[in-house]
Amino acid sequence: METEMKLVRMPIEQESPEQFGYERIKYNLTESSVRDRSLKDLGITIQDDLLCYDDHLGKKSLRAAVALVCGGIDEEDVLITPGAAAALFFISMATLERGDHIVVVRPNYATNIETPRMFECDISYYDLAFEEKFQVSAEKLEALLRPETKLISLTFPHNPSGASISVDDLKSILALGESRGIRVLVDETYREMASEQVLPSAASLSPMAVAVSSLSKTYGVPGIRIGWAASTDKDFMYRLLCAKEQVTICGSVLDEAVALKVLEQREEWLPENNALIADHLSLVEAWIEGDDRFEWVRPVGGCVCFPRIREDIKVDINRFYEILNDKYGTYVGPGHWFEQSRRYFRVGYAWPQRDELSEGLSCLSKALSDALSE
Repeated sequence: METEMKLVRMPIEQESPEQFGYERIKYNLTESSVRDRSLKDLGITIQDDLLCYDDHLGKKSLRAAVALVCGGIDEEDVLITPGAAAALFFISMATLERGDHIVVVRPNYATNIETPRMFECDISYYDLAFEEKFQVSAEKLEALLRPETKLISLTFPHNPSGASISVDDLKSILALGESRGIRVLVDETYREMASEQVLPSAASLSPMAVAVSSLSKTYGVPGIRIGWAASTDKDFMYRLLCAKEQVTICGSVLDEAVALKVLEQREEWLPENNALIADHLSLVEAWIEGDDRFEWVRPVGGCVCFPRIREDIKVDINRFYEILNDKYGTYVGPGHWFEQSRRYFRVGYAWPQRDELSEGLSCLSKALSDALSE
């Protein structure tokens, strides 16, 4: 008997700041991007663009700009999508059927897990460990593969921890995919946010790789809903286009026009962006060093980290979050958003203003103290 596809709301979306209510939040430390930017900030005015159906792959000039960001690929290797989330959905549509086996790194951005789960795939989870600094081992990954494995799903730099991988290790994983005929999805939304080495786009390294990214995180324009999938495998890109046409036909010409303007400012914006991230990260580092009840793996990429309350601290976790939200008006991404213990929480440190971040971190310490004393 056929069963209905299981659609559920992901906690990370159901409990997101925009759903929780921005008016209830004083210190918002949960956003996973830099501060949102306006058209005025970008110096963009809406032109007299024709509101037509446009190139189904995405505006050619925009795809060329994305290819330049990725490096080593052409505009024909890029499909523009309504945000990275849509790219991830299209990849599942083009790759997976019910019962297919896949391997997914966890914790992870929820869509990377929930969409294959909705397709009723047989999922093996590669559970990253705090004690191993959230690192992925090619050997451990290989041990999870089966002859019927269709997809490996990774994210570098990692969301929510900010951990990353070496170029050699990334190449080893991609070579593993090639040798087994397994598609390797690399969610590289934070690739350009790196305090150490910026990884090459996976799409430039292997035809079995499909890279996903967007303008939402690094560029602070989630409202225009522009993401992309990139691969040098022409047959696979054809299937992705088929999936996109089933859902949206083409993209928004207004969104794509703004996106092109954003990328044209990339060389000016990225140094400012990375300087702000480094400065704000130093505040988080000082806070962690000053309160030994919390511990973390220091991020090397992205603009988020994933601290936890130490295991030896006896605390009512639910009460901690109640106090944090209701008394101190401070909001973080609790561990259950990522199918982890609620002792963990994601802190987005690039979105808040510097003083907001400092106050919010202080409130985390106060909320823990209050929860312990009650």
